[in-house]
Amino acid sequence: MKLYLHYIRIGFKSQMQYRASFWLLAFGQFFIPFFVFAGLVFLFDRFGQIRGWTFAEVALSYAIINMAFAVSVCFARGFDSFSSLVVNGEFDRLLVRPRTTALQVIGYKFEFNRVGRLLQGGIVFVWALWSLPLDWTFLRVLTLFLMIASGTCIFTGLYILAATLCFWTVQGLEVANIFTDGGRELAQYPIQIYQKAFARFFTFIVPFGCANYYPLLYVLGRTDPGISSLPYLLAPLWGIAFLVPCLLIWRFGVRHYRSTGS
Repeated sequence: MKLYLHYIRIGFKSQMQYRASFWLLAFGQFFIPFFVFAGLVFLFDRFGQIRGWTFAEVALSYAIINMAFAVSVCFARGFDSFSSLVVNGEFDRLLVRPRTTALQVIGYKFEFNRVGRLLQGGIVFVWALWSLPLDWTFLRVLTLFLMIASGTCIFTGLYILAATLCFWTVQGLEVANIFTDGGRELAQYPIQIYQKAFARFFTFIVPFGCANYYPLLYVLGRTDPGISSLPYLLAPLWGIAFLVPCLLIWRFGVRHYRSTGS
């Protein structure tokens, strides 16, 4: 952790050397998702609800997934841009250092200007909670924090898997964006609105449903009265555990890495 925090300090200081650029990028990151949210407003203004879900409920889902995405992109950007390390042969240098490659890659690059997206999601998050008539308990508050942590881990795991492919393809594959950017878009809405096969894939394989939909049912008090609420409370933990197989696959890729040369 000492080395990782040192990476963060170096990354932050380097980006703050160009403060005008940093704040302009942060400003842009605030307004890009703002226009997506505006589309959500227009959608509910036209239809009123989506399969029984109100605007405030979907806004909460939107806010949670966008905050998780912002945190992941900020701190896992090294994996997202990993192909450049392989193409330039710089990954070979990481292999001879006395620290794990995953730690070095995740500390390779940070994007603190994503604070703009995080702030926008936080504003919607606070508004949605204020608009919903919820009976607050410690478990509900804990579940909300676990949902954000779970979503962050899922996006980070997807970036790790996309980076692992570079050991064989060298260049990064745009198909990975189906699960990162595409996953962010689909998880903004309750997964219940999609077809069953699609919803099952994004629950049991890529567990966005466990990070956003099922715990959200508990927070909103929409769970089945005849079923224990414990599975809904524990669902975000599967999203956090999603990092484990992703890191194992990363280690497999590192063992089979062959240098691209000069």
